[in-house]
This record gives sequence, C-alpha cells and structure tokens, in this order.
Amino acid sequence: MNVKGIEATALSIRSLSMDAIQKANSGHPGTPLGAAEVAAVLYGEVMKHNPADSKWVDRDRFVLSAGHASMLLYSVLHIAGYKVSMDDIKSFRQVGSKCPGHPEFGVTDGVESSSGPLGQGIAVSVGMAIAETMLAARFNTPRHTIVDHYTYALTGEGCLEEGVSSEASSLAGHLKLNKLIVFYDENKISIDGSTDITFTENIEKRYEAYGWQVLRGSMYNIGEIVDLVNIAKAQSEKPTLIILKSIIGKGAPKQGTADVHGAALGEADVAAAKENLGLPVDKQFYVVPEAYKFFEERRVELAQAEADWNEEFDAWSKENPDLRKKWDAYWSGAKTGDAADPVYKVGDSVATRNAGGKSLNAMCDRYEWFVGGSADLQGPNKTKVAHDDGTYTPENRKGRTIEYGIREFAMSQVVSGINLHGGLRAFGATFLVFADYMRGSLRVAALSKLPNIYIFTHDSIYVGEDGPTHQPVETLASLRCMPNVQVLRPGDAEETTIAWDMAMADKDHPVCICLSRQNITVYEKADPDWKNTIRAGAYVVKEGDAVPDITVLATGSEVGMSLAAAAMVPGKKVRVVSVMDLNLFKSQPREFINTIVGNTKRVVVAEAGSRMGWEGFVADKDDLFTIDRFGESGPAEKVAEDMGFTAAKLAELLKK
Repeated sequence: MNVKGIEATALSIRSLSMDAIQKANSGHPGTPLGAAEVAAVLYGEVMKHNPADSKWVDRDRFVLSAGHASMLLYSVLHIAGYKVSMDDIKSFRQVGSKCPGHPEFGVTDGVESSSGPLGQGIAVSVGMAIAETMLAARFNTPRHTIVDHYTYALTGEGCLEEGVSSEASSLAGHLKLNKLIVFYDENKISIDGSTDITFTENIEKRYEAYGWQVLRGSMYNIGEIVDLVNIAKAQSEKPTLIILKSIIGKGAPKQGTADVHGAALGEADVAAAKENLGLPVDKQFYVVPEAYKFFEERRVELAQAEADWNEEFDAWSKENPDLRKKWDAYWSGAKTGDAADPVYKVGDSVATRNAGGKSLNAMCDRYEWFVGGSADLQGPNKTKVAHDDGTYTPENRKGRTIEYGIREFAMSQVVSGINLHGGLRAFGATFLVFADYMRGSLRVAALSKLPNIYIFTHDSIYVGEDGPTHQPVETLASLRCMPNVQVLRPGDAEETTIAWDMAMADKDHPVCICLSRQNITVYEKADPDWKNTIRAGAYVVKEGDAVPDITVLATGSEVGMSLAAAAMVPGKKVRVVSVMDLNLFKSQPREFINTIVGNTKRVVVAEAGSRMGWEGFVADKDDLFTIDRFGESGPAEKVAEDMGFTAAKLAELLKK
C-alpha cells in the first residue's frame, strides 16, 4: 500500500474542496475536510474500479449518501483520472456544471447515483448490493466468477437520523447482504450544532440489532481503515457498518464546530486551513504532485484488473454460450422468453389490479431480468409472480420476488439501486395512498431518469371501508405534477395490458401504474385502432358523434361510469374518451387533441380525484366531475353515493 500516495490524495481532496467551495461561495466544506482519508483509501487502495471505464460491469460501487459533501467525491474522481476536469472543479455549483451541488447520476463521470436528500443513498446502496447477489447467483459457475464486487457507501449523522436509513438498514441485515460496507463519518455535528442536542442513541447497538457487523476506527489512520475493510470482507453473513471517528472541517480554524458544516470558510479561514494542513497558501486548486503520480501508477493496475476480468469473461463465455446469450439479454433488456398477453372480452368484470397481476406475470415470463415485489401487500396488490425462482432470500439469491416488508420509502430506493446497478430492472408495489411515503425517492428517480415501475393499487374512494386516510383523492394530481413521472390509470382490463406494455417500453423515467381495487366491466371500444391510439395518452371509447354535444374525458373506473351516465341521457350526443395518461395527452399536437375531443360544444371531466390538472379542458368549472374533499368510511358504493359520485349524478350534470 502506497501510504504517501493516499496521504497526498487526501490532502489534495481538502485543497480542491476548500477552493471550489470558496470560489462558488456555496457548499459544505466540513465533510470533505473531515473525511478525505476514507475517499482516498477507497479509490486509491480498496475499490475495484477503472477510471478509464466508469461503466465496467464488475466494478465496485460507491454511493455518497451524505451528498452535501459532493466536493469530496468530485475531488477524488478528478485526481483518480475520471472525466472530471479541473475546469469542472472550478465551476462547482454553477449552471451547467458537471459538478452540481449534490451528485447527480448521468451528469458526472464516476457518480453512481443521485444522492438526493439525506438517507436515500443508504437505501440505494442496499439495492445495488441486492442486484450484485442476484446476478452472481445466475451467472457465476464453479469454474468462473464474473460477478464479484462490493457496494460501499459513506454516511453521516444526518443520514442515520432519517427514517429511510432505518428501513433500508433493517432490510439489509435481514437479507444478510455481506458485500455491503457502509462507512459512518462520526463527527457528531449537524447544522444546528452538536448532534447531542437530538441524537444520542447507541448507533453500534442499533446496527447490531439490525443484524450488521459493526467496526470502529479512526478516520485518520489509513492502515486501520484498510484493515477494517478486510475484516468486513471476511464477514459472510452480515453487512458491515464501519464507524470512523472524525473531526468536521479538519484543519480549519473552526474545526469541530457547526460553523464549518454548510458554508464557504471565507478567504482568511481558507488561508489559515491551508497553512495548518501544510498546503501552499498562495496557490488555488492545488493538487499535491504525489497524488497525481500515485494515480498514474494506480490506473495501470486498475486497467489491468479490468483486462483480467475481460479474459475471465471471455473464457466463461466460450464455456457457457447459453449463459452468455442470457447475460447479453439481461444487460440489453432483450426478451428471454415468450408469453402471450392476457385476453379479455367485452362484458368481463375484472379489477384492474387483477388484470395488472396477469400482465405482470406475462412480463416476468418474457423477461427473466425483471424483479421486484411489494411492501407487504403481495396479495392485495396482486403482485405474486408464478415462476419457479421463488422469493429472494439469503438462501435463494436467484429469487425474483423481493419481500420488502412495510418499508415503502426504502422499497422505492432499493428499486432505484437495482436499476442503477444494471443488468436487472425492478418494480415496487403498494397502495396508491402510500405514494406519499415514497415521494422523496420517486422525485430523485425522476431526476435521474430511472426506469422504475411502481404498481399503485386501491386508487380511489372505492377503497371503501378503510376510510379517507386510505382514499387517495389528491394523489394522482400530485404524481402528475412531478416532472418526468408517467402516470397511467387504465379504465379496464384491456387497457391495463397496454399500460404494462407502455411501462416496459419506457426506459428514461419512472412509471406509475394506478389500478382499481373494485371490479370494472370491460367495455367496447369505438376506435378500431385504440391499442395504438392510447399510446398517445387517450382515445375515443364511445364516438357519440363527429360533432358531439358533450365530450366526457375520464380515467380509470370513471370511464365505465361515464359510459353508464351517457346511456342515461338519450337526448344528448355524448362522446366518451379514456385518458389513460393525462400528461402524455396534453403533450400531443393540438390537432390530435382536437380530433380526440371532437368539435364539441362542451367538455366534462370525470375522475375520482382532484380537479388539479384538468382545468384547461372545461369552459365551466362546474363541469369538473371530480372529488376535491376527503372521503368517508363505508362500503365503496355507499361512500360514492354519500359523496354524490355516481353515474346517476354524472348524468344529471350532463343533462344541464
């Protein structure tokens, strides 16, 4: 181990971080100054990676859960030789920079995930560790090991205080993810001061209770950090938390205090810190020459490691041509099998959650790389997958069904971690009302352009007896207003099949498939090409007339309601349109929208949810047949009657 090279790297991380934050007059210098050694050790000694190929599939992954410490990561990536230039460093936190305030996936070479708000990175790392075990179980052979890497994460007190870290860490311990190693930068400082004012629990005992191995050491003992990692790697039954005692803002005049956490140090304190650390005071963005030299030599070794892996992979491919074919399908998203779409006929009464379950199984039969599960709602969500792989457990790493337990937030981030890892695609399922528990993760997934699929059942007041706490009247609108999130609410079983086809085809954004608890009748479609038209967001279910008196725009179970209401007003020419994807429909050319809506005298909207997002379609707000209040507890039909949300009430509106 080249201790001097690692020390030079740590010193250079501090140098670059201070100057970049000072130049931007914005950022968090405390952790880059206080935890530089762990980054230098990981990239300089511990991790299997190749700066010349940041997408090498068998690389170790590093997740910066404490994303505010982004300059720590950008600095070490630059020094190690990733495509992060000195100009990038100098443009930290500026518009268009490759070094944004918090790491963002797809923006910066070598960044494995968007850190997002505190705590989410831990859950992402759990997903990555799960993916590694799944792929290893499927593709490693007695003669060749082609999947064998670790997932590392760096966290601080803030991450550990957030609830998502508890959810994810509990799951990781249960699943015995021994190739997950998390470093805890224990500096005991947050924005408001010492963490003792709010955070005095015994972290060591907490993580031991989760089923983790817990190790302790000093952030400033390089040899000890390496030894602790080796102990962690020797553990075959548990993930490991390595607690490293540190000093926030090490070297700065106000080290060890909250003052160095979240703001530029100021020119005078930067100069003082450089003097304290032995850096040249008169030089900005200084990298110790030994650091560059160290990584010039290190990059040769790292490139050779990938070359050796490629040789092993080629030998494995020759001996296992069928496995290689499957491997290529996993990483390209190609089919691995065949399965027909479920078939329904007009008049069938099917809850779209049941139809969704059949489509899910068809997808799992077509795509062996498709994995996932629900947050303790496999039965109600209809996400039980009828395949031979079984449930993912420590004893069965080939299992494709993940039992998440009641951990919605962590589930969403684990889905993101699996999809970020690559080679697999994951889904998660729960009730629509619990989307609020997942919102922070869903937002980061949308920002990261991840192909997460979320199955949200029990999508309206028709949940019934569970009452208004579980009736998500505002949730559809809140999901639709999030950029880069696709929301699909099919109106019957046939539309549900198309919704699943659309979700699987889309690869650059999360998709929310919102499904009914109650049975819905499969209806006849006026558009003979509806299976294609609906992929633009909406299509005509009932023609009414080329120039209808009224066009009803409806989603989900309200399409059937609208058809029933139209039959109650025989004197009116009523067109009924199913709008499975409101945002997609809105984004279409005006000519298409006009064709679907028709040259109508009046538009009415019918949806069992908030009117938000629909206002532009109607001339009179009274034509928004929506629900803008919380529901009631009782049988679904009685709740709908009490709220005046029935086909008869819609017919009364149409008659006006």
